Amino acid sequence: MTGGKRAGPAGTGDPAGRVGPAEHLDPSGKPDPRKAGASPPRPLVVGVAGGSGSGKTTVVREILHGLCPDRVSVVHHDAYYRDYAHLPQDVRATINFDHPDSLETELLESHLRTLLAGEAIQMPVYDFTTHTRTAQTVPVRPTEVMIVDGILVLAEPSLRKLMDIRIFVDTDADLRFIRRLDRDIRERGRSLESVVQQYLESVRPMHMDFVEPSKRWADVIIPVGGENRVAIDMVVAKLASIV
Repeated sequence: MTGGKRAGPAGTGDPAGRVGPAEHLDPSGKPDPRKAGASPPRPLVVGVAGGSGSGKTTVVREILHGLCPDRVSVVHHDAYYRDYAHLPQDVRATINFDHPDSLETELLESHLRTLLAGEAIQMPVYDFTTHTRTAQTVPVRPTEVMIVDGILVLAEPSLRKLMDIRIFVDTDADLRFIRRLDRDIRERGRSLESVVQQYLESVRPMHMDFVEPSKRWADVIIPVGGENRVAIDMVVAKLASIV
């Protein structure tokens, strides 16, 4: 597990100042509510980024498995794609869904702030076959650990500043493409030709322009994604020590 800035030792304060002065810590290094005030500690926000098919979902699943699921909530950036229902289907298919402008990040930021304030949200549900936002929503409640995942979550300054720990899942391009190809054909009803065309025209160029450069903002970089058992165990242990 490599990276630039790293999450500091448990109880010494994290990148976003979640833990206050030393006098607000108990002997174990955790926030002491008796000294920090009556309100509960601010939830820990963990960003998980990486290219499409890098293994972000596996990493998030392993974090959930390593911690008590009741203590963790997950908000997916790709649930916040803009609603293109007003456009003809053939026009929707030409939209660059790998560019930051295709996502309603301002709504995600608002929802994260709501969760940090201790209130639940209704996360959108996106239909990737029609490129529209459905009428359904998924309730998400505030928890001790809140994970926000997506290919571009570290590319957005407004999201980064809300994160306490930033993780980048780094996987070779050939593996990422194979995984994306399999997913889009099986789960999204895409043809082989359309997946390859999209990869060459938008996925790869946007990865190089936005996703790959965002790795510089990561506190922790996990090579080969969910297969890196040592790195994932270290991340889970770090989170458990904080919360």
